Amino acid sequence: MNPEDINELFLRTLSGNYEDDAPWDAVAALRRMGTREVFDQAAAWCQSDVPLKRARGADVLAQLRKAPDCKVNVFSEESYALLTELVQEESHPRPLASAIAALGHLDNPSAVPMIANFHAHPNAEVRYDVAFALGCFPDEPRSVQVLVRLMRDADEDVRDWATFGVGVLGNSDSTEIREALFVALADADEDVSEEALVGLAKRKDRRIVPMLLAELEKQEVGVRVIEAAYLMLDMQREHEGWNAPDYAGALRDRFPHEIT
Repeated sequence: MNPEDINELFLRTLSGNYEDDAPWDAVAALRRMGTREVFDQAAAWCQSDVPLKRARGADVLAQLRKAPDCKVNVFSEESYALLTELVQEESHPRPLASAIAALGHLDNPSAVPMIANFHAHPNAEVRYDVAFALGCFPDEPRSVQVLVRLMRDADEDVRDWATFGVGVLGNSDSTEIREALFVALADADEDVSEEALVGLAKRKDRRIVPMLLAELEKQEVGVRVIEAAYLMLDMQREHEGWNAPDYAGALRDRFPHEIT
């Protein structure tokens, strides 16, 4: 692809609203290319006077040629240096959030302390991307500490991702983690509550059995409730051919003393 075409894709990333599909399609196309020319232009945009350009530069650098069959970013060390500099100097919430999220994608745990420093930022989008980025390092002690704190955030999306990071992505286990997840079971947001349910099931916390049975008996049963059920039953995946009553029956057989 010639420089004009690459520049056209970069310009498309500025169209519409930040979360629109069209600009993100352009970001994805640039990431797939992952050439030195793409890197250089993204790096230049990270130094722009325009906040959205800085954000899109960080968005592109986040996953250059990273895909399911290629787990490592190209230009990862150079991208890390640029993004850490952007995070330390940025004052606008949008590029700051993008750069923090990008550091999560780069898979360098050295970024954890820097990311964690923004856990109390007044902008919810920044705190959300802190939760996302720390969720990329879910078993780092500092990540766990901050994610547990973010599980009590005022913003439901922040709480949701923090709960997912600690409970589902992470394997760390402690009384503090379990109690935070248990409190989150009562969260007004259903996504948060169900992520907490899965997190406790992953840790085989028997206190959730009555609640899990109640959820399995509802007319509509979510996929995370089924996930929590098979995790409590020491299954790695859904049991082929089973539905909610089958899981409920197996749970009653396995945990008779937890049923009141």
